[in-house]
Amino acid sequence: MLLNSGNKTAIQYGSETITYHQLFAHIRHFASLYFIEHGQRAVVFSENRPGYIYAFYSIWKHQGVAIPVDFMATAAEVGYILKDSQPEVIFCSEKTKKVMQEAIAIAGISSKLFIIEEHESKEAANADGFEMPEPTLENTAVIIYTSGTTGSPKGVMLSYRNLMQNVKAVSDHIQIYNKDSRVLVLLPLHHIFPLMGTMIIPLKIGGMLAISPSMASEDLMATLQNNKITIIIGVPRLFAAIRKGVMDKVNKSFVARTLFAVAKKMNSKAFSKKVFGTVHKKLGGAVENLVSGGAALDPAVGQDFQTLGFEVLEGYGMTEAAPMISFTRPGHVRIGSPGEAMPGTDIRIVDGEITAAGENIMQGYYNRPEETAEVLKDGWLFTGDLGYLDEQGYLFITGRKKEIIILSNGKNVNPTELEEVLLASPMVRDCGVFALNDQLQLMIIPEMEAFSTTDPSAIEDEIRTKLIEPFNKSVSAYKRIMRFYVTEQELPRTRLGKLQRFKLASMVEIVAVEETLQEEITDPVFLMIADYLVKEKGRKVMPYHHIEIDLGLDSLDKVSFQSYLQQTFGVSPDPAEMAEYKNINALSEWVRENKTRMEESLVNWKDILQEKVSLKLPDTWITGQIALWFSRAFLSLYFRYKTTGLEKIPDGPCIIAPNHQSFIDGMFVASYLRFGQAKRTYFYAKEKHIRRPWIKFLANRNNIIIMDLNRNLKESIQKMAEVLKSNKNIIIFPEGTRTFNGGLGEFKKTFAILSSELNVPIVPVSIKGAFEALPRGSFFPKPWKKITVEFLDPVYPGQMSYEALAAQVKKQIQVTL
Repeated sequence: MLLNSGNKTAIQYGSETITYHQLFAHIRHFASLYFIEHGQRAVVFSENRPGYIYAFYSIWKHQGVAIPVDFMATAAEVGYILKDSQPEVIFCSEKTKKVMQEAIAIAGISSKLFIIEEHESKEAANADGFEMPEPTLENTAVIIYTSGTTGSPKGVMLSYRNLMQNVKAVSDHIQIYNKDSRVLVLLPLHHIFPLMGTMIIPLKIGGMLAISPSMASEDLMATLQNNKITIIIGVPRLFAAIRKGVMDKVNKSFVARTLFAVAKKMNSKAFSKKVFGTVHKKLGGAVENLVSGGAALDPAVGQDFQTLGFEVLEGYGMTEAAPMISFTRPGHVRIGSPGEAMPGTDIRIVDGEITAAGENIMQGYYNRPEETAEVLKDGWLFTGDLGYLDEQGYLFITGRKKEIIILSNGKNVNPTELEEVLLASPMVRDCGVFALNDQLQLMIIPEMEAFSTTDPSAIEDEIRTKLIEPFNKSVSAYKRIMRFYVTEQELPRTRLGKLQRFKLASMVEIVAVEETLQEEITDPVFLMIADYLVKEKGRKVMPYHHIEIDLGLDSLDKVSFQSYLQQTFGVSPDPAEMAEYKNINALSEWVRENKTRMEESLVNWKDILQEKVSLKLPDTWITGQIALWFSRAFLSLYFRYKTTGLEKIPDGPCIIAPNHQSFIDGMFVASYLRFGQAKRTYFYAKEKHIRRPWIKFLANRNNIIIMDLNRNLKESIQKMAEVLKSNKNIIIFPEGTRTFNGGLGEFKKTFAILSSELNVPIVPVSIKGAFEALPRGSFFPKPWKKITVEFLDPVYPGQMSYEALAAQVKKQIQVTL
């Protein structure tokens, strides 16, 4: 199962080159660490790295059975596999050691544990005279654990014959692989698809594999370009991400869009490769085949790659078929179909269900004879998928007969398994897991007795924090609930009580909720992260949103997000750890505290405020003067009104910052300004209050800047900055909203940021009596109330922080109240 090609490169890992001779030497070293009997089992639990390959083949050197395990699995999940398989030896990495040690304790086994890094980099013994044994084809080679219908994973036993059938199919019969193939290793090797496609097959025929150090775009691009990759093996989610990056650039250019349309019409691979040569070079310039498997490829993705001059060879299969059942032949791509039956494999449709037979079909499920009998009947594998064969023998998938949910990243999820855990909570009366928009979602009926002391409006938050978040921390990333819905309706079930899962998605009410960013969110780190997530997820981002439960970031999204954080802030939180943060605001705080770049080399508020925005300051009409006269007369007659301290307003630009007691505070502050002061003093008004044409007409002629704080806070703040840079004044209420009790509320930092970065003073203004005259909920002010407005000494920013500056202004107002 492993060809020794001497000094030819076998593995490239970053800058590290391992020849076939060195590979054999490393395998010899790993094999020397332990001894197992023929047929005994050994586990490999690690992220992709050269040592993974050394450990795996050392098991085969002993003619043992290799069990690769998902390196992101939880201790409970690994513990189940260990208890079921009883391995003699376990290999893990430093990164997975803690989880493995917990899993060993859970399983109660005493296997030998080896840390890969402790042996991976050691000088390997000489490989002279070392040979891999020729396997007996009927012997079990690997056991791959996959989700089952019983709620616990099943071990799929694959023989060397099963594996060799796939090797021969894509190297002898369909010549995808050859000795000159250079294959990208990106997907985790515990899954049979990348295990075969990116490790076993290329090493069996003498090809080369290049391991990407991570799934981050920088590592991926560097691996592709430095190694002139010829075969990219991926799941649909990967190809969708690559296509999105390319198409975003195409759609920005009229010329590129035109060329793309022409290429699509011509349907010429040669023309497309010439026109989109830059795209091909970006992927290394040598890619011959893109191979997609693990889940169905979006036909639009396949079509766009074809227009760009690539063929995406899609396959269909499952772990039980090692893994391929059908595959597309080069030059014969049919968009929407995963191709024809693999050489040596027969496909039949039985009552609409796809069945397959051939030497690639598994031996059975480990220790599960009854479940094996359910899917293997007279040598035919009943896949649980529905489909048909057309007249040319092309297979088309139409649906799933089984309950297992297949996500676009190739992961299989048993919803029953998740429901059993959730239903054990006293908070849950009933629930159902389903997939919508390629995300796991949950419909939940709460057990109201558990919320007897909870405010009804807080039930959803309590479910989020006490049920969903802890649950998501306890399972692998791909099993996490990305969104949940609380309902009082009974879930759809048959008369026998079986959940009709396919009806759950139709219960989701599409409610248009206007989500708004609050004024107080002025932290540039949060704003930049939110802006990135808005573009990626196509929805507004709130500080309290969770990256998974609310925004639905999956593992590939989080890798992209990790890359963004690295480039922008110089921090790189592990994607698996991102979900540990309670919400986006908490993650932003961590980034702000640990960032190494933004302030020095990227973006800060000074840069933001210096950006040019389109703003024409409103002309001051005579109506402004008339309004001042009218308001003075009204205030003098209706209230016992007094204004002091106008002389403290400086001649240059300044921020006038009053406390906020009533909805006519603006009138109280501005009415007694001298005409020269009033003419150069501007208010801002929220766009939602200025929508009527006649109001907008007056606003544009009476020193009112219209801003959409909800939709574009950054631009709104920039507009305020433009007012100050134009040597004008602006009135900003630091509290952002009226007081509830007459006292001072929290002072937001927007005004302090403007003052500090533009070096303009702040004039605090104390308003007293307005709350008593016009409290919240009142429509008409009470007459003859005493109102005093006092302009206080200016506060200059100096070297104060935003927080200190805001606190100083608040303090000056506080002592007057």
